[in-house]
Amino acid sequence: MVSPPNNERPNSSPHENEDDYYLSKHPYQPQAKTSLAREQVALASASRWKLVYYRFKKHRLAVFALYTLLLFYLCVPFAEQIAPYSANTRNSDYLYAPPQSIHLFHEGKWQGPFVYPMKASVNLEFMRWDYEIETQKPMHLRFFCRGEPYKYLGTFKLDFHLVCPPENGVFYPLGTDRLGRDLLSGLIHGARLSLTLGLVGVAISMVLGVVLGGLAGYLGGLVDGAIQRLIEILRSLPELPLWMALSAAMPVTWSPIAVYLGLTVILGLLDWPGLARAVRAKIMALKQEDYAKAALYMGASPSRIIFRHLLPGFTSHLIASATLSIPAMILGETALSFLDLGLRRPAVSWGVLLNEAQSISVVVLYPWLMAPMLVVIIVVLAFNFLGDGLRDAADPYHH
Repeated sequence: MVSPPNNERPNSSPHENEDDYYLSKHPYQPQAKTSLAREQVALASASRWKLVYYRFKKHRLAVFALYTLLLFYLCVPFAEQIAPYSANTRNSDYLYAPPQSIHLFHEGKWQGPFVYPMKASVNLEFMRWDYEIETQKPMHLRFFCRGEPYKYLGTFKLDFHLVCPPENGVFYPLGTDRLGRDLLSGLIHGARLSLTLGLVGVAISMVLGVVLGGLAGYLGGLVDGAIQRLIEILRSLPELPLWMALSAAMPVTWSPIAVYLGLTVILGLLDWPGLARAVRAKIMALKQEDYAKAALYMGASPSRIIFRHLLPGFTSHLIASATLSIPAMILGETALSFLDLGLRRPAVSWGVLLNEAQSISVVVLYPWLMAPMLVVIIVVLAFNFLGDGLRDAADPYHH
């Protein structure tokens, strides 16, 4: 019997694991080899979702975008606690107040976070408000404090805030609008409507797209033809004018909640055709697979075959598509509210805040009113980067 060469691994030692083998062959690089072995074993035994997770972690820009969006979505349940004021609190002494700078040192000495008070005056020459900063008296900010009372979730009366203005002072880090409302508090409260509207709208779009696209791809024939003609009609209509027409049709007497729900339904109903076509193409390809035919021969209903056997095969692609659709919803609501056809005060969204900056003269004199536009750009870019990362991670052929 011929013994195996020394540089080959013997088959007669099943008790050896991968780590012991690499340690015996590479005694000077144990850490690199054992970690490589563990990674290979983990990838070989990982499920489809774990493989998607491993690939997504390598997409650094998408991971950064995910953390950025999580930071923004913290404003949804905790807007009252994070914002120093309510969204509609007015201060007639600080109309169009410029952003206040946060300082740490006063005259070379550490003071902690503080702001300097401002004194307003009317500039009749240029017809604007001017503010003079009084640098002699620092006013310290308060943290984890009691401030303006509010009703949390419409039920509990609380007054806790993460940061509060100084005693007998104000705190406007992003300035105020024409009625003296804090812009930072408006952005934080506006995230609640702008961000959730995109999620609810995409949920409606997902349900319609998956159901109609799945039926069209699996049943074919007249059902497929009717759904395809409906999709072509909807996609042939100009999107923004159609949004404007449907939004203008909503009665002005509706409450902010009713307008919010109406906008959500409008955006969701007009966004599903693209997703439905993608689902149709996937279903048509997967229904020829052996497992789908086996389920059909065993007597499974079309709905069970579509939702139980075919859809799980590309769920990750649906998640990526939904992530890329949310920015369109946010931009749609922002555009409609900016044109005064969507949400209105007392409801607050980023589009409602941008409505204050419709005049070019106002933008030139008070440029801080354009801050909601920067927030919308950041969120839309973050969703696009996250969607790209999820799409690449869900594609098994992507390298």
